[in-house]
Amino acid sequence: MPNNISSNYTLTLSKAFLPAFESGRVVTKTVDTQMISEIGANNGGEVAVNRPHDYLAYRSADGDISSSGKSNIIAGKATAVVQPYITVAAEWSDFEQALQLGDKAKLAKILKPMATRAVTELETSLAAFMRKQGNLSIGSPGTAVDAWADIAGAGSLLHATGVPMDDTCYYVADPYSVQNLAGVQQGLNNGKDSLIDTAWEKSQVSNNVGGLQVIASNALSAFTSGTASDRAGALNGVPTATYVAHKDSMIQSIAVDGFSGTQTIKAGEIVEITGKYRLNQSTREMALGADGLGIKWRGTVTADVALAAGAGTLLVAGPAIFEAAGQYNTVNAALADGDVITILGAASTVYQPNLFYKKEAFGLATAELSKLFSTDTQFQTEDGISIRCCKYADGDSNKQMVRFDVLPAFAVFSPFMAGLGYGIA
Repeated sequence: MPNNISSNYTLTLSKAFLPAFESGRVVTKTVDTQMISEIGANNGGEVAVNRPHDYLAYRSADGDISSSGKSNIIAGKATAVVQPYITVAAEWSDFEQALQLGDKAKLAKILKPMATRAVTELETSLAAFMRKQGNLSIGSPGTAVDAWADIAGAGSLLHATGVPMDDTCYYVADPYSVQNLAGVQQGLNNGKDSLIDTAWEKSQVSNNVGGLQVIASNALSAFTSGTASDRAGALNGVPTATYVAHKDSMIQSIAVDGFSGTQTIKAGEIVEITGKYRLNQSTREMALGADGLGIKWRGTVTADVALAAGAGTLLVAGPAIFEAAGQYNTVNAALADGDVITILGAASTVYQPNLFYKKEAFGLATAELSKLFSTDTQFQTEDGISIRCCKYADGDSNKQMVRFDVLPAFAVFSPFMAGLGYGIA
């Protein structure tokens, strides 16, 4: 007898899938899902969002600013980058049995692993994207986070560089960092101590460490540093330092040389430029560290680079902008030909940094996917993540199928509000 699964079963499946998907989310709850509209065919699969403007303030004894330069209104756009589909699928028979028996508990049990797999893939890919797009960093690659001061230092860095500190600033730690901090029990949260705590509730370690909400996640990605054993080189020429050149991508091209041979520098590695220091993005004054000295300029490499004869071009998140007007400056002096650039950490080493950021640093969008020639239902989380559920058949194999799809897009609104967290030696 052929299967007789009515169209409203996709709605039933959706209602069972959504709570399990929602309860597994951690990192995706900490980024902005509202600032990007849906992705559609009419915009080429990309969504652009205006970056905030900034202006200069003038001081004068009599209020006469006729001889002062005026701020320019420059529109920059952040573009959400469409990622691969995330799909979980299965043959229909198990679902059909659960649905026909009307056993909601059994259906929820069947769907929970599918929802968990989908949300894990989404969180892992988002965290990997974030790892390569933040400009800030604290600590030394390879040094374990084992003290609350390591986390508080990340909050201090955000504050010192002008990031507004409120309840939307996060530090995402790997499980072993949390274990290292577990000796200070009074610093740990335990959710609601309930058997039905969500992953978000269970992930919360502390509500306020240096202005950061600390959460634990196993979605943080690792990477292997490049083969460049010679970790110091020099800038080869003067990088473009204007806001207009970087307002859309917020990624700076920096030509380098002086390294040894044919080696690689990998996405996620941190570079530091000698003699250049960060500006506080609120005051435009030099940002000072815990030692009272200027905070050195660092950036995160966003794409793998192969050096040829010790030379190549790095793409770095968060440009070092230096203009005469100073409206969007991020560094105390322009990068110069011959400046020493150092790759932090060791060559050919596996690193898994923690992440710290303000919610508004990153955006997550999902597409409302087109309807297939099947029975399908679109449904959303409360903050707008769109999921499609489809029931369809493979006539050749005489099988019923079900699939759940998410098509995400990720955006960086401000790389200066995000960074990589290592232990402070």
